[in-house]
Amino acid sequence: MTFIRPLKAASLLALLGVKSSAFADYTLNLHQGVTPISQDIYHLHMIILWICVGIGLCVFAVMFYAIIFHRKTKHPIPANFHESPVVEILWTLVPFVILTAMAFPATNVLIRMDDTKDSDLTIKVTGYQWKWEYEYLGKNVKFMSTLSTPNEQVQNRDMKGEHYLLEVDYPIVVPINKKIRFLTTSNDVIHSWWVHALGIKRDAVPGYINEAWARIEKPGIYRGQCAELCGAHHAFMPIVVIAKTQTEFEEWLQAQKNKDLAPKP
Repeated sequence: MTFIRPLKAASLLALLGVKSSAFADYTLNLHQGVTPISQDIYHLHMIILWICVGIGLCVFAVMFYAIIFHRKTKHPIPANFHESPVVEILWTLVPFVILTAMAFPATNVLIRMDDTKDSDLTIKVTGYQWKWEYEYLGKNVKFMSTLSTPNEQVQNRDMKGEHYLLEVDYPIVVPINKKIRFLTTSNDVIHSWWVHALGIKRDAVPGYINEAWARIEKPGIYRGQCAELCGAHHAFMPIVVIAKTQTEFEEWLQAQKNKDLAPKP
C-alpha cells in the first residue's frame, strides 16, 4: 500500500533559508520498518490519518460555507428554529459509523501484535538503571548491554559520532525470517524497550512480564532506546539489534557459548 511520500523537513528549512545537516534524514512521517507488524502499524497510521484529513475537510467546508453564504449581510434576519431531529441523528450516527470502521483495522493490528505463539526464539529483556540485560532462553547465552559512546562526546569534549547515544558494547543478534519473542521486565524502575524499525515498544515493569514479537525480513542494524523516563541517565541506555542470516546467527550463538565456557584467568 503506497501513500504520499514523506516530506523532507530539510526542504522546508531550505525554503526558510535555514541550512543544517542535522535535519538531512528527518521526515515528517513514520518509517515503515522491517517487520510485518511495523508495516501494519504504518498502514494503520496512514488509514487513520486520511480519515482524519477527510473529516477535517468536511468540517471546514461546512464551516466556510456557513460563513460565506449565511453571513449577516446576506441574511440580516436569522432563521427562527432551535433544533433539527435530522441533524441531531446524523451527527450521532456518522461519528459512530466512522469510529466503528476505524476500530476494525485497529483491533486486527492489536491482536496480531499480541500473538506471540509459535515463536522460534525467545529473548528475555531486563531493564536496569541504566543498561539492558539479554537472555536467550534455552540457549545458555546471557549478557549485559551498555552504552559505548565515549564519555568525551557526552561531555562535549569531542565531536559527536554518527550513532551518538545509540551505540552499545554488546548488541543483541537475531536471525532473519524467524519469529522472535521478546519478554520485557525490569530489575528496578519502569523502563520501555523501544525499537521503531521492529514495531516494538514494550514497558519493562518490575515483577511483571510483557510480551512482544518480531519477524525481521532483511539483515541490518536497527537501533532504539529506552522510551520511559527512568532516572538521571535515562538517555544513556540505547538498544542495538543486529539481524543476520540463520547461518551467521548460529555461528554468533556458538561463539557466545564458547566465550562463556572459556577458562577465566
